[in-house]
Amino acid sequence: MIGLPLNGGQSIRRLRCLVETSSERLVSVPVAEAEPPAPTRRASFLPWLGRFKLQTKLIVPYVLLTVLVALIGTFVVTRLVTASVQERLANRLYEASRVAGDGVVRRERSHLETLRLMAFTQGVPEALAGEQAETLQNLLLPLALNNNVEVISAVNKKGQEVITLARDPASGQSLISKGADFSNFDPVEKILQSQSDAVGDKFIGLREAQFGPYLFTTAPVRDSGGELVGVLMIGTQLQVLLEDLRSQASADGVIVLDPTGKLVATTLAQPDEGYATLELETPVVSELLNSSQESPPLTRDLMVNQRSYRAFFAPLIIRQQTMGALGVVIASDYVVATEATSRNQLSLIFALGTAFVVLIGYLLARSIANPILRLRTISQAVAAGDLTQQTGLKQGDEIGELASAFDTMTLRLRQRTAELVQSEKLAAVGQLTAGIVHDVKNPLAVIKGLSEELREELGSDPAVLEQLNAIRDNATRANTIVSDLMKFARQSTPEMTRRDLRETVEASLRLTEYLARRAKVKYLPDLPAHSVLVTYDAQQLEQVLINLIQNAIQAMPNGGTLRVNLSQTETTVAIAVQDTGTGIAAGNLPRVFDPFFTTKPEGEGTGLGLSVSYGIVARHGGRINVESQVGQGTTFTILLPVEQPEFTQG
Repeated sequence: MIGLPLNGGQSIRRLRCLVETSSERLVSVPVAEAEPPAPTRRASFLPWLGRFKLQTKLIVPYVLLTVLVALIGTFVVTRLVTASVQERLANRLYEASRVAGDGVVRRERSHLETLRLMAFTQGVPEALAGEQAETLQNLLLPLALNNNVEVISAVNKKGQEVITLARDPASGQSLISKGADFSNFDPVEKILQSQSDAVGDKFIGLREAQFGPYLFTTAPVRDSGGELVGVLMIGTQLQVLLEDLRSQASADGVIVLDPTGKLVATTLAQPDEGYATLELETPVVSELLNSSQESPPLTRDLMVNQRSYRAFFAPLIIRQQTMGALGVVIASDYVVATEATSRNQLSLIFALGTAFVVLIGYLLARSIANPILRLRTISQAVAAGDLTQQTGLKQGDEIGELASAFDTMTLRLRQRTAELVQSEKLAAVGQLTAGIVHDVKNPLAVIKGLSEELREELGSDPAVLEQLNAIRDNATRANTIVSDLMKFARQSTPEMTRRDLRETVEASLRLTEYLARRAKVKYLPDLPAHSVLVTYDAQQLEQVLINLIQNAIQAMPNGGTLRVNLSQTETTVAIAVQDTGTGIAAGNLPRVFDPFFTTKPEGEGTGLGLSVSYGIVARHGGRINVESQVGQGTTFTILLPVEQPEFTQG
């Protein structure tokens, strides 16, 4: 017979010592380090740079190239400045035209935002449907003032003006009008006819008003049932809009022509020759409006009040609708002023620019070299075995991505090392218990049987009977410990089937409901209403859940709350068991899955429950995470893959 004491606590302590010794040996095993391959030398067009550090290799060629380019650029620009002036003027005209066009689009978008605000203001659809002008005034006037709207009109389903609120450009006071007919105004007519285009059900148009031409944007107003009750119109005085565009484009003037080439509005003062000098022939405008984007721009030289100008005309397109032509005007004497720029000034500009570029290049080189050097230092520390290192680089470029990938690699390597240590612990205990459990279980059965026979024969002596009871109870307790070891060592292969994980969670809650009720623990299950189909072994996973729930209940001796949450992503399911118990000390968290580790009093636990659960989940291709705070509670989270494409016993 094996000389193993019958006291179960001493047996467990011996096994714990063996496991801890095994794990220490596992961690301390040295790993042979492979020598890094010798660096391969590559041919370089500057071989002498190979003797310098990385920062020098980045900065020196950059500075030399910058100075060389600056010298050549100064030489070329000072001789070609005259030839480039015309092109620069054309570019300026083009850019000013683009800015002006963008300004018109922005104003139209502002109209749309204000129209949405007004159309969905409570009470506006009802007031418009009832043609309640005073109510509309009270609702729309504050919005118009807050959004700097120059004119707002409310039109009924017949196209008749219910009310118009307009701001006098001279005095700034609000004027009111009623009864005008807008049924023939194209943007209103399209809405009343329930038309829409590729952009939507909003429309724009130019219309002459009391204070000149306005750019109007119209939108339908519908009641709560979706029925059209009328139209809202927001307008901006074209003259005011053009002044704003002229300022944005830094131009001397802005011109708007209708599709026939006639002048609609302009910021230029009236020429002595009359505004006709600003207009274009109808065929020219038609060709411009029908031209493709690849067509050359339309430019014209103008003489206004004895001053030379150059105008750039482009189609005025809003909401995919061509409204006419938009022209941007810049004085031609800009060419003369640019040609008069001295060579010394250009040289000074290039010198300053070169210095600035060199400074930027130096900073860029530092920003590249320093993170690489940091990565080198951290990688050397990791290679030496320190897996706690982090780069600390939070850049948004490729170096930042490399640092993030390096940190992720280090973290996963650290996690994988911990999992490997845990797996080796479980394997060591399994091999140990498999060798002794059968030899121990049979003698225990003999001891228990003989104690029962002796109790029957010597039951008359109370002292002897008490000792025999002690022998029987300790043999029973030792047999229970050996049975737990047998379960732990068996490590059976899961029988994978695809079924509803929610049913297994509910079954585990039902089986432990009596324990929870007796311990005054309140269940708070959080399970999805639909099925959660997962490939797993229902019996083994139910064993894991019952063990976690029982541990949680035992951690709340004075009652508490137990939350069980089941959630799912496309590839993973998570089961969280959260209690409000005593919690686990931070120093014990890394050891909770170690075999025979337990914080329960002597005799109340073998410390195998969580180890067995860890092994079951690992054989399912998942993992268990634990978070805890002393005095607040503990959360165990089981993460499992939805599918088991290939099963290998771990």
